[in-house]
Formats: sequence, structure tokens, C-alpha cells
Amino acid sequence: MLLTLLLTQQYLLFLLPVLLSSCCRYDRPGFHVVLGNEACDVDSMVSALAYAYFLSKTVGGDMLALPLLNIRQSELVLRSDNVFLLRQSGVSTDLLLFRDQLDLRALQRAGRLRLTLVDHNVLPSADSDLEGAVVEVIDHHFLEREPSSSCPVTVETVGSCATLVTERIVQKAPEILDQQLAQLLYATILLDCVNMAPAAGKVTPKDSQCAAQLEQRFPGLPPRGALFQSLQNAKFDVSGLSTEQMLLKDMKSVSGELKLAVSVIYITLEEFLQRSELEAELSSFCQRLGLDLLIAMTISFSDSKEPFRQLAVYSHSALYRQEVSQHLEQACNPALNLCPISSPHPHITAYHQGNTLASRKKLLPIVKDFLRERSGDCCRGNQEEAGLEEDSQVPPTPMNSLVEGCPLDAGPPSISALALEEKISKMADREEEGGGAH
Repeated sequence: MLLTLLLTQQYLLFLLPVLLSSCCRYDRPGFHVVLGNEACDVDSMVSALAYAYFLSKTVGGDMLALPLLNIRQSELVLRSDNVFLLRQSGVSTDLLLFRDQLDLRALQRAGRLRLTLVDHNVLPSADSDLEGAVVEVIDHHFLEREPSSSCPVTVETVGSCATLVTERIVQKAPEILDQQLAQLLYATILLDCVNMAPAAGKVTPKDSQCAAQLEQRFPGLPPRGALFQSLQNAKFDVSGLSTEQMLLKDMKSVSGELKLAVSVIYITLEEFLQRSELEAELSSFCQRLGLDLLIAMTISFSDSKEPFRQLAVYSHSALYRQEVSQHLEQACNPALNLCPISSPHPHITAYHQGNTLASRKKLLPIVKDFLRERSGDCCRGNQEEAGLEEDSQVPPTPMNSLVEGCPLDAGPPSISALALEEKISKMADREEEGGGAH
């Protein structure tokens, strides 16, 4: 379990003593932080973990390669599939580092920060001051980054960013692959590519090739179908979540003259529309996040395991709701093939989406076009699939590149020495119990 051992060593031998320094002096070797997008879905998380491990094994010098999850620690619980995969692969969540536990700006000011972006290629505006630290990009979304000789960019429209990370490892350092790392990458590719089913419109030949290479090298990997189904079950498990948490679980927002969010909901639209006090909850949610419009895109599976999608548009403004609904109905790149269905709520317009291949990744450019046409200005924001967040009253989603604002705008909250000492003690105990290896 080399990846687990690396994460443990990073905390015990280097990272925490730096963070615990009361004078906050960054006079030790620098940090090469691998940062996924603010959605921190499985692909973003695993790509960051795997690529940081790759860097630690292949790049010399005095930089510590560090995977950083781009959410607050308290938000991980909403990502049930992330938690499930980590547990199944033997990676303790206690060993992970989150965005609210590392001050990237302080590291940058001290000249000790390099950033590699995975699963996104443009920093959101809230992090634009970190742009000077970006030294590499690996992504599978639409390229929005300006070319630069100082920042190599690998962007291919494959189904999963983990595919590109797997390809890099296989080509440059195949010896670092072990069962644990292979399972993390393999599971992520399967999940993103919907079990490699062509009907879902996600898988590409490169995704299939990388998955097959992992299967060949590690015949002990869980069976494809069983692994995908267990991850799907975990991802779609929204039992016990409030309406607000369901919306935050996988949300992206974009803003122009209006601010609009798109949330993926993992139950049927009929079930969602039947939730008690739904309109009041949607109204409260939009008011708290400053949203003018909210689009809920559901994805479910038929008895024959075929995916189907439904879509709902909510706004207290009949004008906004009518305008965006009309734009979605008339969209042709791609056509969503929307068919109106009955809605029990006056402020919600509901549809069956005939084009099941049109995921949120393909819906967002349509939404951005709507905002551009409406305002005549460039729509602020950036790009694709996943997103969420917490407190006794769950705070706004940590944006992915599509979001303009971010809970971390004012800088990450400081982490106490006591909390870090407790984490060190907990991990040291685990090291002793396991004989120093995992």
C-alpha cells in the first residue's frame, strides 16, 4: 500500500511540523500541490492522489508532492462515493489534506508553491491570484486556458481525467503501480465512463485501453460490473439527505447578468417533486446562495439498466423561468429533446430529456450561451461535472471552475495546533498498530 504509506509519511515527517509552526515560516522545501477542481468528485480526488504519488516517485529536488482535496474537510461526508472508494481501497480519510487545512497563498508568498491542476484547466476567479504558481495541467474538459510556454497542458476529451493520469503512469513509471493505486484508478474510470457502456456516451477508446491495461496487470481487481454497481449505489445513496444537501451534493453554478446553478439529482424527478415543502426549500436555497435560477438534472436507471434523464427549471420569476426553458427547448448543440411533463408546483417547469447522452457537461455550455445572449456580456465562470458543502446550515458549494464566488474567498480558516497534534497522534497510533506499513 505504497500510496497510503506516502500519505502517512507526508504528514508525520514533513507537512504537519510546517503547518504547526507558530511563526508560520515556510523555510523548508517547497510544495508541489496537485489540486483537483472544487467539485472534488471521485475523478478529481483520485487524479490528485495518483498524480501526486507519481510526482513523488519521479521528480527529484526538494519539493514535496502533495495531493490537496479542493473542499473543506467537513464536506467529504456529502460525497458518499468518494468515501466508499477510499474505504474499499484501504485509504484512511484521516490521511487526506483538505483546502481549509493548507494556506496556498502563504506558500505562494513565500515562493514555496507549485500547482498542478487535474480535472480542470482554469482556476476560478476566487483563486486567480494563484495562477502564477500553476506549472502543469492535466484535464479532460473543454480547454479554456491560454497557451503558455511555462505551463505544459495535457487536455483530451476522454471520459475520465484518471485515464490521462493512468496513461502518464504507465508510460513514465509503470513500476509504481500497485493493487491499491490500480484499484483507485480503475474504479474511477469505470464510474466516469458508466461501466464503459457506449450508450452512456462517455467512454472513448483511450478509456477502454487504460482500463484493460489495469485489468491485465492486476487480475485481482474487483469484477467490472460489481465494482461499478457498488460505486453507483454509493453515489446514488441520498438517504437521509435534506433537499439542500441533495442540491449541494453535485452542483455547479455559472453567472452573468443572472446567477444560475445546475444540480444533478440522484433520484427520479417524480420522487424529487413529491418532497414535502419542496418549493419553500428551493426558494430558501436560492435566496441563500443568491441564485436567480436553478436547474435540477436527474439521472436514473430503468429496470433494464438503461440511463434516463429528466430536467426541472425553478425560479420565482416567471420571466426567468420562461426564458431559460425556451432556450433549453430550442437548444441544438446538442439538442436536449425535451418533452414537458406535469409538475405539481407552479414555479417549477419539468421535462423528460430525450437525449440521454446530454449530461450536465453538455448542458452547461447551453446555459452559458443563454446568459451571454441575455446580457450581451461574457458569462463569468468555467466548466463541468460535480460540487457541494457544510455547517449547521450547509454553506454554498465550493465551486468548480464554473463558479464565480467561493467560501474560501477570504482565505482558508486557520487550523489549530491542537487539531493537528490530535491528527498526528491518531496516525502515529495507527502506524504502531500496523507495524509501520499499510
